[in-house]
Amino acid sequence: MGTSLDIKIKRANKVYHAGFYCQPSVMLLFGDSRATFLKEMLSGVVVISGKDPVQHQGLSLTVEGTVNLQLSAKSVGVFEAFYNSVKPIQIINSTIEMVKPGKFPSGKTEIPFEFPLHVKGNKVLYETYHGVFVNIQYTLRCDMKRSLLAKDLTKTCEFIVHSAPQKGKLTPSPVDFAITPETLQNVKERALLPKFLVRGHLNSTNCVITQPLTGELVVESSEAAVRSIELQLVRVETCGCAEGYARDATEIQNIQIADGDVCRGLSVPIHMVFPRLFTCPTLETTNFKVGRITTTMKPQMALTGAWAELGTQTAETGCCGMISLPQMVRNSW
Repeated sequence: MGTSLDIKIKRANKVYHAGFYCQPSVMLLFGDSRATFLKEMLSGVVVISGKDPVQHQGLSLTVEGTVNLQLSAKSVGVFEAFYNSVKPIQIINSTIEMVKPGKFPSGKTEIPFEFPLHVKGNKVLYETYHGVFVNIQYTLRCDMKRSLLAKDLTKTCEFIVHSAPQKGKLTPSPVDFAITPETLQNVKERALLPKFLVRGHLNSTNCVITQPLTGELVVESSEAAVRSIELQLVRVETCGCAEGYARDATEIQNIQIADGDVCRGLSVPIHMVFPRLFTCPTLETTNFKVGRITTTMKPQMALTGAWAELGTQTAETGCCGMISLPQMVRNSW
């Protein structure tokens, strides 16, 4: 067995929160002493394993936070200026030397580390977000330099940054919606649609991102049998530059909230949990924006041997760890 390198973060879920700051007495100087520090310390151990002693030229640990942007296929070539600013946006980049050049003994060696995440100047720690066209990621990278005859070793480990918990009480702002054949958009043959009426409401247009989207809907009437009702979560990402912006929507998740021909007049609960890595609070910068999340309700009805999907879209992400839903409902065929 050769030499192996590993990073073990002390916190099992690898989640750290932004927005908490150290008192000067407990600050660990790291680069610029005037930088902003998180109260929560990123800690763990670097593990070096090998059956033989390992000669090395130094061991370093780097914390990186980057925003990676890309345009969708339909926007490629439209915004030429965007490609000049498409390089990853750096949020954090700090390196410390853990061990000076020397030799590690055979067996397992654990080297503990502990340091605060910090950003310089007016930069902000954005919440971790894994999107299609916008990706915000934080990683730890450990590098062991070795002689020319031995390959350098590198190990990378991702950790998660969440926004600070929202302070104060959230004021509910419910919204009602109705779906009928007349409210549908992009319908080619409206005359073939059966008559139906679906009413419902969302309990609040301001939702804390850590809490579910809730509400209910009622199938008041329908000439055709209902096959199922599904709730789809779609994210809208915007990226670009002063020349122009490209806005793209992609599905995050799709859940079924009713199966079969729903009883008329029966309340069907709406309950959807926001997946944290794939949704985030409203975020708007010069080059990118993650600011709208759409929920689409899709009652599927039997129509002459085919299934029709009827949808209604609402919802956009709000700021400060909250989801804000607009006071409107848009239906689509």
